[in-house]
Amino acid sequence: MAKDAARVARIVNEAVEEGRSSLDLSNCKLTSFPVALFKVMRDVVANIQFISLENNELKFIASDFMTNFNQLRELNLAGNNLKQLPDEVKALAHLATINLARNKFSVFPHQLTELRTLQVINLEANEIAEIPVQSLASLPFLKVLNMKSNPLRSETQTTQQTVLPFELLTADE
Repeated sequence: MAKDAARVARIVNEAVEEGRSSLDLSNCKLTSFPVALFKVMRDVVANIQFISLENNELKFIASDFMTNFNQLRELNLAGNNLKQLPDEVKALAHLATINLARNKFSVFPHQLTELRTLQVINLEANEIAEIPVQSLASLPFLKVLNMKSNPLRSETQTTQQTVLPFELLTADE
């Protein structure tokens, strides 16, 4: 645990010192995003455009995370234990890509349908049965929705045959 905490501190300190636009805290065994990091990163938060928290043990993302990192263009939360997103995800007005693969979502995160800048949504390998296709079709920049390895209902599967303004990936190929 102390080794993991030291690794997180080193990664964050390097990001701050070098003024990086990305923060990769993948595989750090985090159960939540450490609130203390907001203070350490206060001078560079506005510059952070990519964060990866992949393969941790996150069960939730605090609303403070979304409001503090509101300049994000890409967010990778794959491989965690997330079941929902906070409503404050709507604060990510510049978000183009979100990776929520290999989590515990049983319902499509409705907040994503309000993020007008989204281009790629990856929800592969969750437990989602329905996709809000009409809401997603109104997202002007959405190019790809990856729903592979989800228990989609048969009527959702036939949606693929409808003309969609984005690519819907459902079959494991």
